[in-house]
Amino acid sequence: MLPSFLVIDNFLTNPQGFRRKALALNYDPKNKVGQYPGLISTKPLAIDGLDKRVSELIGTPVKPAPETSHNHCRLTLKGETGRSGVHVDPCFYSGILYLSQAEHCRGGTDFYKHRRTGLEHIPKTEIEMVNSGYRNTNTLIDDVINKDTNLASKWERTMRVSMRFNRLLLLSPLMFHNAAPGFGKNLDNGRLVHLMFFVKA
Repeated sequence: MLPSFLVIDNFLTNPQGFRRKALALNYDPKNKVGQYPGLISTKPLAIDGLDKRVSELIGTPVKPAPETSHNHCRLTLKGETGRSGVHVDPCFYSGILYLSQAEHCRGGTDFYKHRRTGLEHIPKTEIEMVNSGYRNTNTLIDDVINKDTNLASKWERTMRVSMRFNRLLLLSPLMFHNAAPGFGKNLDNGRLVHLMFFVKA
């Protein structure tokens, strides 16, 4: 069974070198797509052996999800908001590598329960879906995620994985989650993360 989430500290052997590469990427506002807050790098930044390492950690072979922002970095500064809040990811498994310096780290990644339905994730089996009161994943996403994504009163935060420099969070994309607020005023002190989206290999 896949773990709901894993936290691996000190993931990279040379995190400062990788951070420097992330800082050197272009975060062009014209490249902004999607509903997330902040800016995404115009080019990806690969990690050698990443697919193999993640496959070993979760016990299932994975590869990059096509047509996603896999291996791109994202910068989110204080006050920046997106068009969506609590969400799920359209892939098999997700990852977030925190790249903000230790003295700037705050927040992290939050997980939620939907108050009206009591759900903490998209049901994983047909029986769970039936018990949730929804016909299928699409109807549930429309009525829960799309309807309530930005309504704080509709959600209860159940857990926060705190941001820590060189910490990797691997998570089931079906869990209701959201990034904690951005911070900082520039690339050097803002919320900087490396994104991972996988499908089965």
